[in-house]
Amino acid sequence: MRGVKPAEGLKTWRERAEALRHLPPLLGEVWRTQPWYAGAGLGCRVALSGLPVAMLWVSKLLVDEVVKIATGVGGEAGVVWQLLGIEVGLVLATDLLGRVMGLCDSLLADLFTNRMTLKLMRHAAALDLVTFEDPKFQDKLERARRQTTDRLSMLFLVAGLLQQSLSLVAMSASVVAFSPVLFGCLVVSLAPVFWSESRFAAMAYSLLYRWTPERRQIDYLRLLGASHTTVKEVKLFGLSEFLIARVNELFQRFYGENRKLAVKRAGVNFLWGLLPNAAYYGTFVYILEQAMARAITVGDLIFLTRAFANARGLLGQIFQNLSRVAEQALYVRDLFDFFETAPALVVAAEALPAPRPMRSGFRFEGVEFGYPGAGRKVLDGISFVLEPGRKIALLGENGAGKTTLVKLLCRLYDPTGGRILLDGVDLREYDPVSLRREIGVIFQDFLKYDATAGENIAYGAIERMGDVAGMDAAAGMSYADTVVRELPEGYGTMLGRRFEGGRELSQGQWQKIALARAYMREAQLLILDEPTASLDARAEYEVFERFAHLTAGKSAVLISHRFSTVRMADEILVLEGGRILEQGTHEQLVRKGQRYAELFELQAAGYR
Repeated sequence: MRGVKPAEGLKTWRERAEALRHLPPLLGEVWRTQPWYAGAGLGCRVALSGLPVAMLWVSKLLVDEVVKIATGVGGEAGVVWQLLGIEVGLVLATDLLGRVMGLCDSLLADLFTNRMTLKLMRHAAALDLVTFEDPKFQDKLERARRQTTDRLSMLFLVAGLLQQSLSLVAMSASVVAFSPVLFGCLVVSLAPVFWSESRFAAMAYSLLYRWTPERRQIDYLRLLGASHTTVKEVKLFGLSEFLIARVNELFQRFYGENRKLAVKRAGVNFLWGLLPNAAYYGTFVYILEQAMARAITVGDLIFLTRAFANARGLLGQIFQNLSRVAEQALYVRDLFDFFETAPALVVAAEALPAPRPMRSGFRFEGVEFGYPGAGRKVLDGISFVLEPGRKIALLGENGAGKTTLVKLLCRLYDPTGGRILLDGVDLREYDPVSLRREIGVIFQDFLKYDATAGENIAYGAIERMGDVAGMDAAAGMSYADTVVRELPEGYGTMLGRRFEGGRELSQGQWQKIALARAYMREAQLLILDEPTASLDARAEYEVFERFAHLTAGKSAVLISHRFSTVRMADEILVLEGGRILEQGTHEQLVRKGQRYAELFELQAAGYR
């Protein structure tokens, strides 16, 4: 496991300010989510911002009126009851507006989370395999996933900041009129607190950013230790305690760094917080002296002390929230960084639809491929032709480049050298979506969807979901019909153990379902990449015999280690070290007496 990386430098004030540029687009996303809820919540906040000072002013008038009556210098009881009624009305209005605002925020939060989750999924769907295989992108994706929900607090923080600012304007008007100097001292005393909070917020962001890979490791280890797909092997090898210890080790290291920062943050900010407290109580003493000197009324005393207290609280909240907004903006940047990630595969401006039918087929011309940052080429100078109606088999040891070649054929990757032609046109000129519709493929590491049996098959041609006749035909081709007949609800049976009532299948049964998914596509090119590795020899022979029959007139690529399978191909390519070592039919390669013949003899000896 990787350790913690060296500490990154803190973000500069300029960088933190630049991160705020993502705030307007984020607020725009919120508004477009549901303008009615967003507008209602904003209106409630504007109304609520003026109510506290209105209530204070009514309280001042009420107290002064009562004092007049009590001291016999005037006042009217009717005015007292009228003012009390107004104050009760303001309290009820505050409660009602608060509840309406909370309702709108809650509904808007649900809609916004869903909107951003769908947007993230759509953008991820537009990216290619090369991008997903980059660990740095995985870190970026992890941060983006967290931001789809974590940034809701920022949205309400910004909305609350607006409300607090409006309240402060209304509250401070009377306070400034009483003593602008004292109010100014209160504002200035809060500036160091704001600076300190912002600095520590940036440090906290830096810590979380650096720990993204380790947090992904923790999530992965948690999944290993508590998942229905891993529980058998974890128990068999006694891995539970090891996984628990590794998770705890990573957590304790992160906790240690975070604790140091949290303790330092609390101590430093407490010391800076003494300044605004001193400014406030100095102001409080001055107001009390004015009241004792009868320079202000009792109502003025209550109003001013509460107004100064509220202004102090609002100023503290505003400075603190400004710091938090600056901090949250750094996280929002992570979300938009993800959305700005462009696919590595470039789609032509006027991409061509895949030809149907294919005429001359696929041609590899000196194709090379190497993963970014890797020192060696996975494929080096591959050249061959796959004509329509022909079947080729790829044979070679693990790491020879067989699966990579298939991924290039499906344009999940682009060659780093040479080119691939389809009907004489570079594969890059075709629309990838259109191209992949013409290819049915099942990889060795095919997915076992925790979905119904029908959905597992129909995912091969999602536009035909619900086409029972099509599913029957595909299941019959792959022998999956025997699996479906044994399920209690047929195609409607939930597969896998993730959801209640799910039925787990054997590996061989899963492979038949996956093969049906490939047949469902009715593609011009079918690719089987070691799909029958878990079947016994007889079952595999039956599958490939039927495959050979069903692919008559179609192109096919077979990858298998069993010679009984590859010998049915029209041509066999023997790969080694990313190159084509030998090429020909089974009989031709056996007669040559080279690598293929050697491997064939070794496998045949195992059955004697």
